[in-house]
Amino acid sequence: MTPRPDIVSLRRHLTAGGLIAYPTESCYGLGCDPKNARAVVALLRLKGRPKAKGLILIGSAPEQLAPYLAEPPAAWPQYWPGPTTLLLPAARHCPKWLTGRHSKLAVRVTAHAEAARLCDALGMALVSTSANRAGQRTLTTAAQCRAVFGQSVWVLNGRIGKRQRPSTIVDPASGRLLRA
Repeated sequence: MTPRPDIVSLRRHLTAGGLIAYPTESCYGLGCDPKNARAVVALLRLKGRPKAKGLILIGSAPEQLAPYLAEPPAAWPQYWPGPTTLLLPAARHCPKWLTGRHSKLAVRVTAHAEAARLCDALGMALVSTSANRAGQRTLTTAAQCRAVFGQSVWVLNGRIGKRQRPSTIVDPASGRLLRA
């Protein structure tokens, strides 16, 4: 990301419940620390997204997603890294603020180099939902994110990937394609 954010300050911001906007495969994403309930509630409120829908987590490697899942996610190399989000059984201790009304969690090992470097630098998975207010078009630049969210979100500069649509969502257990 240009310029590279101070990772220590960014980690503090996330740990304290702060929100970020960062580039992903097809648009800017809104994110936060998935372990921080207050941050997730703030993100949902800012976006206008119902809690029941659940959220997507991204990581730079399956190991960053593993703590949230009932089984290790390493069995899906045909999908990752890439723009495919999988619905996998959530661990019993996985917070409901991530799964919503579901027993599965949406997870992805991102192929977007900047998003992957961000997860690596922070040493954690991130919540990743499109940067927009519910029902509005997705935002594709840092300037758009600043205009819409102002000071409520730490916006990271960068470029989105070339993908035209949001990530594909697949339930590998049933073979169902939930979003193409």
